[in-house]
Amino acid sequence: MINPLIYIHTMREVNEKELKRLEQIANKIRQLIIESLREAKSGHTAGPLGMADIFSALYFFILNHDSKNPNWPERDRLVLSNGHICPVQYVALALAGYFPIEELMTLRKLNSRLQGHPHRGSLPGIETTSGPLGEGLSQATGMALAAKMDNKKYFIYCITSDGEHEEGNHWEAVLLAGKKKLNNLIQIVDRNNIQITGFTEDIMPLEPLKKKYEAFNWNVLKVNGNNIKEFILTAMQAQAFREKPTVIIAHTVPGMGVSFMENDFTWHGKTPNETEAKRALEELEIIEGMINNKSM
Repeated sequence: MINPLIYIHTMREVNEKELKRLEQIANKIRQLIIESLREAKSGHTAGPLGMADIFSALYFFILNHDSKNPNWPERDRLVLSNGHICPVQYVALALAGYFPIEELMTLRKLNSRLQGHPHRGSLPGIETTSGPLGEGLSQATGMALAAKMDNKKYFIYCITSDGEHEEGNHWEAVLLAGKKKLNNLIQIVDRNNIQITGFTEDIMPLEPLKKKYEAFNWNVLKVNGNNIKEFILTAMQAQAFREKPTVIIAHTVPGMGVSFMENDFTWHGKTPNETEAKRALEELEIIEGMINNKSM
């Protein structure tokens, strides 16, 4: 069981013991995602699995937050714009002590606090209500601007999908954040190259994405989003950059950790049946053993 402590980001080194702990958490997140989706019988699978490493790094190393005091004024804010991947956030919050792990099995059930998209006010640790894609960065930009006006030192992190970059509202926020030089705003793009009907580059090509953000006056970093150590070091660079907002383009594998789901866009919006869930959990248990047997 993971202690629900205050997690405070520092520039400390990511040593091998810390990295192993975070990899164990990421694998546990994946297991609980599969279990909760199997129970729900509806929801999204590929995106949450692909983002497990990043959410492990965020909630258990990077973010300033306190599960016993979710509204702590000095906390970092995390805005999940692509709310359909909320199973990964729900699991991370539960493991961090925001609510009982057993409640994960109520995902998408009637009267559950864990709906198909996050709803602010229904669950501790949820900063915004999301659903319509393309709106999260606007909310995060407003939060970052307010923090600047109030001379606050916390960071606003905003998770976005690559698919929602097709929305015009998103680019209005990109423009405003660049104009206001919001160096307390860090956007993380889940660059998994899939959306509900196929691959992003077939439906509405985004490249050259890095050059587009640079043209809008953003600092741009690219990272392997499934490499926890690399992601943490990149996030630390983003915290240290003080001239403008930063976007981390995180290349992730949708369905990461489950061989028959990886890079298959059809798993964007479907859940595993009993047989598929059993097979997925068996694969994740093998990965768990490999992590546990790593020499320090």
